[in-house]
Amino acid sequence: MPSPRKPNPPRQHRATQSQRNAKAPVPSRQRQGPELVDPRWLLKALAIVFAAALLCAWGTLWLLYYQGQWQIVLHPSRTVSTTPASLGLTFTPLHFADDATGSPQLDGWLIPAGTPAARTALFLHGADGSISNALPQALVLHNAGLNVLLFDYRGYGRSTGKHPSEISMQQDADAAFNWLTATGHVAPQNIVLYGNGIGASLAVELAAQHPQVSAIILDAPDGDLFNRAARDARSRLVPARLLFHETFPLADALHTLTTPKLLIAYNSSTQPPVFASAANPKTTLELPSPNDPELVPAIQRFLDLYLHTH
Repeated sequence: MPSPRKPNPPRQHRATQSQRNAKAPVPSRQRQGPELVDPRWLLKALAIVFAAALLCAWGTLWLLYYQGQWQIVLHPSRTVSTTPASLGLTFTPLHFADDATGSPQLDGWLIPAGTPAARTALFLHGADGSISNALPQALVLHNAGLNVLLFDYRGYGRSTGKHPSEISMQQDADAAFNWLTATGHVAPQNIVLYGNGIGASLAVELAAQHPQVSAIILDAPDGDLFNRAARDARSRLVPARLLFHETFPLADALHTLTTPKLLIAYNSSTQPPVFASAANPKTTLELPSPNDPELVPAIQRFLDLYLHTH
């Protein structure tokens, strides 16, 4: 007996595997090829990266300028090549202003007057060199009959510190004044503040803080340094007015300071403006050079005029 015949499958099921693959939908990515990046997006990305790099570089420049601005106006030396002995002066080496560990931070000399003297000049030297460079002025004060305390700020000479700044130098001036008075050797009214160059700014600030000081001598006073710093090539690359703070203010402070003052200028065709604006009482002195023989007697006359009244 013949076997029954199987029914044919439905037409739609007869499609071969190749036909089914041919009919399968092709992904659009395969149909259209690789997707291209819009060139405008690339340009925008490059512009953002360049702007960020430029901003970082400029910020770094600002930071370097801010941290190193002291070098524009201060030029310390670590070399102390000579001592008062080279000028035939006796002196006592000093190490004072101890830090938290008990180590002295400031190095200097105490030079006694030729004859016993009650008055002591606190010598605040200028921006350049070290106390060795200030010895000629110290000799002038010695010859005028004053004891002289001459020291280096931190960052100068043999004093500690990495580098000086206006703030640290003012702190050091305060420390020297306090050392003089704390030892009991010198009363404030027997201290004469002597500021040479930018040391004048420090001396004026000290005199304002201690009105009992008898007199202040400003030798070739220098201060208000922003305009000088602005002329430096490094200051043209940054907003110097915003970043620069090593100004050593002078004129405004002198305008209100009533401490008797001697203002000395050298080789000046016109009187420095700060001399005219300084408050009275004041004595002004203009000489051809610091070696002029008139300097010592002029200082002595100034001291005789004002110190006898205190």
